[in-house]
Amino acid sequence: MDQITNVMEYKEIARQKLPKMVYDYYASGAEDQWTLKENRNAFSRILFRPRILIDVSKIDMSTTVLGFKISMPIMIAPTAMQKMAHPEGEYATARAASAADTIMILSSWATSSVEEVASTGSGIRFFQLYVLKDRNVVVQLVRRAERAGFKAIALTVDTPRLGRREADIKNRFTLPPHLTLKNYEGLDLGKLDRTDGSGLASYAAEQVDQSLSWKDVKWLQTITSLPILVKGVLTAEDARLAVQNGAAGIIVSNHGARQLDYVPSTIMALEEVVKAAQGRVPVFLDGGVRRGTDVFKAMALGASGIFIGRPVLFSLAADGEAGVRKVLQMLRDEFELTMALSGCRSLKEISRHHIVTDWDAPRVAPRL
Repeated sequence: MDQITNVMEYKEIARQKLPKMVYDYYASGAEDQWTLKENRNAFSRILFRPRILIDVSKIDMSTTVLGFKISMPIMIAPTAMQKMAHPEGEYATARAASAADTIMILSSWATSSVEEVASTGSGIRFFQLYVLKDRNVVVQLVRRAERAGFKAIALTVDTPRLGRREADIKNRFTLPPHLTLKNYEGLDLGKLDRTDGSGLASYAAEQVDQSLSWKDVKWLQTITSLPILVKGVLTAEDARLAVQNGAAGIIVSNHGARQLDYVPSTIMALEEVVKAAQGRVPVFLDGGVRRGTDVFKAMALGASGIFIGRPVLFSLAADGEAGVRKVLQMLRDEFELTMALSGCRSLKEISRHHIVTDWDAPRVAPRL
């Protein structure tokens, strides 16, 4: 894998290696997949305004997230069923995140349990939560995450029902028979079976609570002292409600363009959410990041950090733990280079003045 020079190259390797049903599940979006393409394309409508003749011999990319110090603002988003990509699945991802000194969010629908992931050694990990109809199960899952040393809950709020992912319907997607949703093992939550359409969509419809509302965000705070990140916010209105209802942070996400098609890209929604949060909670971006330049653009628009999903899955499929490590390293190196070439020595020096977007009103350059 030495010849890999950027994150995107892993996608084709994964496509060649994985069964079609698995690759399509990871790669596809909802319906026309307009938002899937837009999550990437929107980054190309943001250009740099680099500052020159600044001493960039020392660059510090470190930051803190919910009080936890990490080496860079590049973290791992929750993605389901990683053992479909590689036999070591979430174990490999957890080790790679820990080696890079960054945060991993483990999916509720992981093929390794919170306890198994904790057993890989030290690391800062958050647990992504779907609120199920059976609240006793939710309490159990949260307790287990706490006991396993997970530091926060990322509550997914954009999935009262699963989006229409036509590749999964065509492929009649189901979990391969040798794998299980490990966090749900022994909880009598039924099985993810093959159906006439997407087995996952049927399973989600049976288990996920469609009545989820802001009062449940409050309820979650009564059952755990862990900070709660609300994942799936795209508007100023919901950003304000998240803050009012006690969220410790917001993740701007359109679920990898897998839920409602024709929502904006996350990078386009980001600034609206950041402005509405008014600095009261950190705002993170999830979706579309493939380059260090993308990370810089998100930070310039006010993000406190970004999460990557598919690059982890594709690199995991291609080369296991080594692949995920390499993705994190490449993004880190590219981001550091972007900072240097933009004249920024630390994250706090990255500002809105370092970029111009095609949705900006024409403006006069700031007078110095």
